[in-house]
Amino acid sequence: MTSTSSDGSSVITLQFLLSLDIDVAEQEVQAAINAAQTFLPSDLPAPPVYSKSNPADAPILTLALTSKTVPLSKVQDLADTRLAQKISQLPGVGLVSISGGQKPAVRIDANPTTLSSYGLDLEAVRSAVQGTSIDRPKGSFDGPQQSFQIGANDQLLTADDYRSVVIAYRNGAPVRLSDVATVADGVENSKQAAWMNDVPAIILNVQRQPGANIIQVVDRITKLCRSWRPRSPRPCRRRS
Repeated sequence: MTSTSSDGSSVITLQFLLSLDIDVAEQEVQAAINAAQTFLPSDLPAPPVYSKSNPADAPILTLALTSKTVPLSKVQDLADTRLAQKISQLPGVGLVSISGGQKPAVRIDANPTTLSSYGLDLEAVRSAVQGTSIDRPKGSFDGPQQSFQIGANDQLLTADDYRSVVIAYRNGAPVRLSDVATVADGVENSKQAAWMNDVPAIILNVQRQPGANIIQVVDRITKLCRSWRPRSPRPCRRRS
C-alpha cells in the first residue's frame, strides 16, 4: 500500500497478489471504503472513489472534447457527469481520468475596503456563503391516505444566485454579496488547461483493467461515442 498526496487530492495505490481475483479485491476495497466513511471529514468536496487499473500502465485511448458553441466549463461538466460515467461502466475499462482544469465554479472577489465600511470581514462573507448554499431536508406533507416528500434544492449554482445573498443587516437594510464583492461564473482553477493541437480542449484518458483486451475495450468506447454524438455539443474526437 502506497499513498501520494498533493494539493486537493490523495491517491492510495493497493497492490495485490497475482493469485487474488481482482473482482474479489474490488469488493473488499469497496467494503473497506464504506466502513471508513464515519472516520472521514464531513466537509470532503467529493466522496472517495476507487478504480481497477495499473497506475504504471499508459492510457489505451485519449479523447479530446472541444466545442465552438459552449464554454469549456460546460464541456467539462458534460464530460465529468455524463460521458466519463458512461465509459467507466463499459467492460474492461479500469479508470477514466479528466484533465483540462475547466470544472465550473462561482468565483467571489471580496473588496476588503467595502467590507470594512460595513463593519464586516472575510469570515462574515465565508460564513454567509457556506450557510446559504446547503441542501437541507425539507420534510413532507402528510395526509390521511398519502404522504409527499418535499424535493426542493437549496443549493446555489450560478453567480446570479449568489449576488443576492444577504451577508448582514446594517441600519435596518440588508447588505448583499453584490454590495461588497464581485461575483462571476468561472472555473475552479484558471491556471490549468489542455489542448488538442492548438485548440483548447477537455482531455479524457482511459486505462484498461488488468488483463482486458485493448482492442475490444477501444471498440466499445468508439461505439459509445458514436451513439452519444447526437446528444453532445460536439462529437468525441479520438487522438491516436
